[in-house]
Amino acid sequence: MVPDLSGRRALVTGASAGIGRATALELASRGCAVTVLARTIGKLDGLVQDLKAAGAPAAFALQGDLEDREALKPRVEAHLQAHGPIHILVNNAGGPPGGPILDAKEQDFLLAFGRLLMAPHLLVQLLVPGMKAEGYGRIINVVSTSVREPLPNLGVSNTIRGATAAWAKTLAKELPPGITINNVLPGATATERLEKLELANAERTGRTLEQVRADMVKTIPEGRVAEAKEIAALIAFLASSEAAYLRGQSIAADGGRLNAI
Repeated sequence: MVPDLSGRRALVTGASAGIGRATALELASRGCAVTVLARTIGKLDGLVQDLKAAGAPAAFALQGDLEDREALKPRVEAHLQAHGPIHILVNNAGGPPGGPILDAKEQDFLLAFGRLLMAPHLLVQLLVPGMKAEGYGRIINVVSTSVREPLPNLGVSNTIRGATAAWAKTLAKELPPGITINNVLPGATATERLEKLELANAERTGRTLEQVRADMVKTIPEGRVAEAKEIAALIAFLASSEAAYLRGQSIAADGGRLNAI
């Protein structure tokens, strides 16, 4: 059964590419009105038309920088005033650059903390009152399998992703009935982010991009990387009424790579 999201309104951040874009299209295909947010409005113009073609009864582009929360807050408030409460919030953003944690500077942590934790916190504070009034709320955070097992050479990301998971688990205890929060932990997924990490790995180790990809796929029992639409399908389920009793969970979609139970 495909969950029906008719009558719901969603906000998807980092929606111009990758998992964010795939998620916005998946929600639209299930009858959800979708607002997509990204730093560059030009990257969203075509997506709005694609969302309507996919089935969204309404679609909106909202320019916003998760690192500039002072400017983001009034824009989201104005959008809520104009278009009504949001029922589904998908917190999705690109991860910080790779590298050993010993090489990370204080600013590297602060930038990642702001984008990956403080921006979602701001959006939750802005959107939860409307969710309470509507009696329905779904908050889904796109995080990483590093919540369970830190990934090599992603020191800053490992640190902040763990903090995001702890924040979500804490919120799960505080949110009222009818409003849930869960984390999706994507494994290797065919996105620009993965390609950049693979290129950096190839340069660092002197291997070809093909060798880096082949070595990674060997660690995945399913024998391939995920498509963004597969992660989007899990997010859409968590956004639905069928997932009402899932709360405070971190769900890996990694093809079986994780060793953690």
